Amino acid sequence: MRDRKKMSKRKWTRRRFLRAAVLAALGWLAAACGRLLRGRGTPLRESPSLTPPERELTPTEPGERALGNQNRPAVKPDWNVRYFQPYRPVDHDQWRLTVGGLVEAPQSFSLDYLLALPRLEQNTRMKCVECWSARAAWAGFTYAALAEVVRPLPEAAWVHFECADGYYESLSIEELSQPGVLFAYEMDGEPLLDEFGAPLRLVVAPKYGYKGPKVITHLRFETDQQRGYWPTVGPYSADGTIQPGQDFPLDLGEVREISGGEITDY
Repeated sequence: MRDRKKMSKRKWTRRRFLRAAVLAALGWLAAACGRLLRGRGTPLRESPSLTPPERELTPTEPGERALGNQNRPAVKPDWNVRYFQPYRPVDHDQWRLTVGGLVEAPQSFSLDYLLALPRLEQNTRMKCVECWSARAAWAGFTYAALAEVVRPLPEAAWVHFECADGYYESLSIEELSQPGVLFAYEMDGEPLLDEFGAPLRLVVAPKYGYKGPKVITHLRFETDQQRGYWPTVGPYSADGTIQPGQDFPLDLGEVREISGGEITDY
């Protein structure tokens, strides 16, 4: 019995060690934003509200890529996309977006149904807290188009997102209703890749990439905010608005100054 207790204690200690190691890695990644880029003499400025990177790390396998990108070969430049934890890509024909909570008409939508909603196209630069950004042409539908179908109740104020990889995030209805926010199913004129969050992801132009959940499976309308994954596991901003500082756009290859919010200058 005594040996069993010792083994249990050692196992619990290893869990604590692994968790501490992952949190330390996250701190190192955030600090990397202040280091020199490609030998330049001016370090990037860090914002005190910088949040964890779009290169999402699984708690047990830091840096491991998702078991994804099987719907067609990747043709995009390396956006450094990571998932919360490895997962098998969903079958797009079987996938459903389940919407519930404080709505009059909870439903489970197929991809074909969502493709038939009023379509919106936008060209948006996505900014990551790792300091890089990249621009793409997105197509999808707005929150307003979805709300017209499910009819949120008056007391609903927040939408909680759940994803196929276990990731979760919350945005207010006010945030989702802003320009530059899109439920995207196409990227650069083609169906969204598994690697980039197929069959449905959220694009939130004024906020860092981690506020845009990928491979969305469930939406739940609620009265109160629920903290997303990263603000839950560390001292990270739940708001996620892009802060003033510097950016390294992958498509331009040089550091640019930014004033905060959506990047529209380049």
